[in-house]
Amino acid sequence: MSDSQCFFTIVRETTCPFYRTGDIFQLTGLALAPPASKPACIILASDIRRLESQAGGIIDLNMFDCSGCSGSVGLAVHHARPREDLPEQEKTIGNIVGILSGFSMFSSLDPHQIRDLLGFIRLAQYECGQDIVKIGEPGRNLYIILAGQVEVRDKDGRRITLLEKGEVFGEMSLLSGEPVNATIHVTTPTKVLYFHSRDFSKVLHKYPPLQLYLAKLLTKRLARTTSTILEESGAGLSGSLSETPPPELLQTININQKTGVLSLKLNNGTARISFRDGNIIRASYGNKEDKGAFFEILKANDGRFYFHPEIPPEEKTHPEIGHFMCLLMEGVSRMDEEKGIGK
Repeated sequence: MSDSQCFFTIVRETTCPFYRTGDIFQLTGLALAPPASKPACIILASDIRRLESQAGGIIDLNMFDCSGCSGSVGLAVHHARPREDLPEQEKTIGNIVGILSGFSMFSSLDPHQIRDLLGFIRLAQYECGQDIVKIGEPGRNLYIILAGQVEVRDKDGRRITLLEKGEVFGEMSLLSGEPVNATIHVTTPTKVLYFHSRDFSKVLHKYPPLQLYLAKLLTKRLARTTSTILEESGAGLSGSLSETPPPELLQTININQKTGVLSLKLNNGTARISFRDGNIIRASYGNKEDKGAFFEILKANDGRFYFHPEIPPEEKTHPEIGHFMCLLMEGVSRMDEEKGIGK
């Protein structure tokens, strides 16, 4: 790499003592030139030369983070010098794309896809002590924390957990259509990016990797918050759909890999869903069967349910009607279309 050049732009920075977002480094051969009038950082220089050595002289990464000292930076790699005469707005957009690339929610998307997403994203800022959403309110947005920290609080104001940079909230009420089930309270000055509910379905349809990310996120959260609901393998489960909406109830059974029959007394009659190891093998409601019945049951917001932990012998080898999370996402999408969301 004696005559080759490579450039590095800082796209995110956390209390770095030397550099700021937008600073550009140039690597020519073995010589690393820092931004004008900025000192050289031995740690960062070592990181870049180590990458060069490991890659055989050609650094083909899109992004990487420095090893860090009292602060840290994230860098984007270029094989041609980034234009420094770009309009300020273009530079800002490039910086935002770089920042979002480092968030787990967007890590499966390429920079062009993230740039396209910016048309759906809004920015909001909150001061310490404010509530971003309150328990019982309708779910309006999906939020991603850009900077700061918030508390998730229950109906009695007790802290459930803390959320920080890069973490997501608000997705459960958007997917279920139910009111927000926790208050999000700001503990330090916080910036959030958010998708409005009317854009949520558009984004999920356009970028399937985000569906997979949210499916995994829901699975983890429900596993933490509802793992005890079905812990008695020999006991039934009963309750009201007004307290446990169908999406949450069905995911609870799926996550806990339960086998049994879920019976529901709804306004228009009795419905039934059979599960084997958490997967749906049969569904019926009125004159509809399997997928059609599942989608109708998903809409219910009033009624009673009972889960019996056994299935008839003839259903033990019955095939699944579809992948659970795919069914859930399709059902939610249908509900949004009927409500006119996203049109």
